[in-house]
Amino acid sequence: MSDSPDRRHYRRDSRSPQRRDYLSKGSGRSSSRRRSPGLGSPPPSHRDRTGGGGAGGRPRDNGYGDKERVRSNGAGAGPSRRGGGGGGYTERDREEERAMERKRFDDDVKRDDYPDRPPSVEPEKPNFGNSGLLAKETNTVKGVEVKYNEPAEARKPTKNWRLYVFKGTEQIDLIHIYRQSAYLIGRDTVVTDIPIAHPSCSKQHAAIQYRQISEKNEFGDVTTSIKPFIIDLESTNGTYVNDQEIPKSRYYELRSSDVIKFGTSSREYVLLHEDA
Repeated sequence: MSDSPDRRHYRRDSRSPQRRDYLSKGSGRSSSRRRSPGLGSPPPSHRDRTGGGGAGGRPRDNGYGDKERVRSNGAGAGPSRRGGGGGGYTERDREEERAMERKRFDDDVKRDDYPDRPPSVEPEKPNFGNSGLLAKETNTVKGVEVKYNEPAEARKPTKNWRLYVFKGTEQIDLIHIYRQSAYLIGRDTVVTDIPIAHPSCSKQHAAIQYRQISEKNEFGDVTTSIKPFIIDLESTNGTYVNDQEIPKSRYYELRSSDVIKFGTSSREYVLLHEDA
């Protein structure tokens, strides 16, 4: 049922005079807020609501632009990651911040749970230096590792050196030691050149080595010669020259008529050459 014109007019005019005056002229308050539009004023546009075009409109950053720049840049040095460098605050930046926060939280929890835990030790870095395993493989004879390696100055002797073996006053053997530059001495018959069966001797007891030595005479002339040396290979009972124990792992020069003994063996090895 439709209302009559009088009825509709009555409804429209049923407001109080004060209400009609308020709606037509606004609230009448004087403040920085925009006055309420009257009945005949058009609704504000989207540009007016967002503050994009008017001089009195609100800025697009909603008033937080300066705070955000200060928080991102600290004292203002350097471009802001969130908006000062040309790109906005992206989802990737957000994920990075979340990951940093999680890590910081986990570190705090570990520190609270284990306050006495020592700091984590950095794992040992790989070592690509020489391990000696390759040299060990190349210095193996019939599956037995040879303890002694010849030096760079090793040379074959120019004299016919010999070892005369005595037991007491009786000569029991004669060994020629001029055919090669070094002779290994010990109980191991697999790798030694001069085997010794006495139990006080080590498997690789000592070595006789010929070395080329450069000497300067009284006139300043340099001469070279090949001389015999003996070295103890850290044996258990030692090596003796003329009844004196020689240092271990060091070359000891031998001279003609020297008497060599190994361990507690009673055998004596007298060093001589053909011209002696």
